[in-house]
Amino acid sequence: MKIISGADQKEFDRRTEYLKLYTENPISNDEIIQNFGLFVNRMNLSRILFMQELYLKIMEVHGVIIEFGVRWGQNLALFSNLRGIYEPFNYNRKIIGFDTFNGFPQIDEKDGQRVSVSDYGVAKNYEDYLEKVLLYHESESPISHKKKFELIKGDASLTFEQYLKENPETIVAFAYFDFDIYKPTKTCLELLLKRVTKGSVIAFDELNCPDFPGETIALMEVVGLSKYAIKRSPLNPLISYLVIE
Repeated sequence: MKIISGADQKEFDRRTEYLKLYTENPISNDEIIQNFGLFVNRMNLSRILFMQELYLKIMEVHGVIIEFGVRWGQNLALFSNLRGIYEPFNYNRKIIGFDTFNGFPQIDEKDGQRVSVSDYGVAKNYEDYLEKVLLYHESESPISHKKKFELIKGDASLTFEQYLKENPETIVAFAYFDFDIYKPTKTCLELLLKRVTKGSVIAFDELNCPDFPGETIALMEVVGLSKYAIKRSPLNPLISYLVIE
């Protein structure tokens, strides 16, 4: 049985009560999305602002955006909306998401003891739901008749290489790694480095994180830790990034 400290219990109770305030809110359905700012908390708002900060770094860099490890797809939706705000006519800025949508396909010994196969899965056929959500976001921006996103289901250790074979023109302006684990991070990093240019941004969700050592190990083996400055923002304690120079 997991022991919860008094401080943890207070936090849990506070967030449970806040969730109730959200789920039982009296706002009509046609106004709930327009009042998003009423419910987003400091932590989630800071993450959104940091994603904007990263997006702005690639405004003058040619290429696509790739997220490795989509899960529920929040970042893909944010990237789509940021494109619609800052460069609505850049239909060349395709957004591509890679995920098994079934959780971790396999675990390496370098991932430590805190993760298991199938961790971080999503609801059955969730990618179909996410496709509809992303289509809606795209419909609210110019050039909506051109589909500017793609979801690739499967183990990215295999599917990313296949994607590059089928799309040999691919240049990557921004890559966001949220695999958490060693093998797909290493494999995709190796392939990615052949597709970036000066100014491209590579971001990581769990570097220097005790729960997910495999992500840091993969970066050390492929890139090393001294070649690029690994930067972070005061907006988020974990997310870090490097800029290709």
